[in-house]
Amino acid sequence: MKKTPPELAPATLSEHAGVRYLHLGTPWVQGAMRIRKPQAIELEYVQRMMAWMLLRPEKELSQGRAVQLGLGSGAITRFCHGTMRMKTTVVEINDTVIGVNRLWFHLPHDSARLEVVHGDAAAYVADAANAERAQVLCVDLYDHEAASPVLDSAAFYKDCHRLLTDGGVLSVNLFGRDASFERSARRIAAAFGRERVRSLQPTKEGNTVVIAVKNGEIPAREALAARAQNVESRFSLPARKWLRMIRDLASSTEPVTPA
Repeated sequence: MKKTPPELAPATLSEHAGVRYLHLGTPWVQGAMRIRKPQAIELEYVQRMMAWMLLRPEKELSQGRAVQLGLGSGAITRFCHGTMRMKTTVVEINDTVIGVNRLWFHLPHDSARLEVVHGDAAAYVADAANAERAQVLCVDLYDHEAASPVLDSAAFYKDCHRLLTDGGVLSVNLFGRDASFERSARRIAAAFGRERVRSLQPTKEGNTVVIAVKNGEIPAREALAARAQNVESRFSLPARKWLRMIRDLASSTEPVTPA
């Protein structure tokens, strides 16, 4: 018997102090956009998800394809496609989220550089046809309750690894009342190799971003500092602040003060 997929909560909106928020039928914020600055990334944890930029050489920063699993309010998609001018693919299972993004969050229609896939992120990364398709992969997958990541298995992270080309980079938002950072981090490390994985300090809200590189090395601190300066000057993102937050996984389970 074919399994019936769970019913998806419809996308809803709210606005406050010049910021438009995306919800999935609950007060939990699924994304945000400052109305007068739609290309800017409003939420701090989403800004931190762009820390993958520190793991790419300056000359390659805007090259290749960026894939997002989970559209949210489209902040990373708008930034990669509109600001960085990258080829961009986003996979979103909830058609109302796609529709609301097109109406209220400045999501363009498909083009030579933008592909919006209405489908299951797990199926997308598991499809052998998508192997080594992306240089950048951002994962931010939560349901309407935001209790834990929707996709968080060892097999899923192995599929994420396969989706990336050599030297490709991963960024994952780990958050949720029922989530286990240690468990998720171990699974990412198993897929990418512990020495190729780093985490950032958690935000005040509890979002912890993990970044990883496929079959490459994490650059030395001096190289990361130079890349951070380049990212700040070119894209006005707080990359030097990210650099102060990056830790290896051995220290990621130690108590820290949320930044």
